[in-house]
Amino acid sequence: MLTVENLHVFYGGIHALKGISFHVPQGKIVTLIGANGAGKSTTLRAIVGLVRPKAGSIRFAGQRLLDLPTHEIVQQGIVMVPEGRKIFVNLSVLDNLRMGAYTRKDESEIQHDIEWIFSLFPRLRERKFQKAGTLSGGEQQMLAVGRALMSRPKLLMMDEPSLGLAPLLVKEIFQIIRRIHEEGTTILLIEQNARAALSIADYGYVLETGRIILDGPGKTLLENVDVKKAYLGE
Repeated sequence: MLTVENLHVFYGGIHALKGISFHVPQGKIVTLIGANGAGKSTTLRAIVGLVRPKAGSIRFAGQRLLDLPTHEIVQQGIVMVPEGRKIFVNLSVLDNLRMGAYTRKDESEIQHDIEWIFSLFPRLRERKFQKAGTLSGGEQQMLAVGRALMSRPKLLMMDEPSLGLAPLLVKEIFQIIRRIHEEGTTILLIEQNARAALSIADYGYVLETGRIILDGPGKTLLENVDVKKAYLGE
C-alpha cells in the first residue's frame, strides 16, 4: 500500500533521514520505534507533505506522492493523528469531529461515522458539546483519533498516541488501535512505548539517528536482545 524508498530529509544542515526504506502492506499494523530525534516524526511529516525530501520516493497505492500538496495526499486516503493531538481547543467535540470530515459531502454517512466514533469513545458522546480544550489529556487523544477517522482513511498514521498518558489510558488507547485495525484500517504507528507498539504490530522498523538499523515481525523484535536492551529497559 505505502512504499518509501531511499528517503533523505534535511533541516538546514541537519541530515534528519538518511536513505530510509520501508513498506506498509494493506491491512497491517506497521510500527516505527526509536528514541527522540531518531527521525520518526520527520518520516510521517514527509509522507503527508509537511516537509519536502531532498531525495527518494514515496508511493501510495502505486501513485507518487512527492509532487502532491498535503490536502491532496489526505484526499488519497492518508491521514495523520499528530503528536500533541493538535485539536481545535475552542471548538466543541462535535465540531472537531466534523472538521475531520471537511473533504466529505455525504451528510448521512458523516452522521453515521460520528455515531461510530461515539461507539469507539463513549466519553466523547458524553462531552460532545463541551469545548475540546476542557477535556482531559486522554479524552483529547481520543478526539484526535476520532477526528482523523472521520475522513475514512485508508492509511491511518499515528504519531506518539500514548505520549503523556497514564498507564491505564495507554492500555485503552492501544485496545482502540487494535479495534480500528480489526475494522479494516491499515495503520502506521510511531511510538516511544516500544513494548506496546511491537505487541500489536505485524511488522516493525527500528530507527536510529535517521537510519533503519533493524526490522522484522513485531513479536520477533520484542525478543531481540538489542531491542530489549535499548528500548524495553531489559
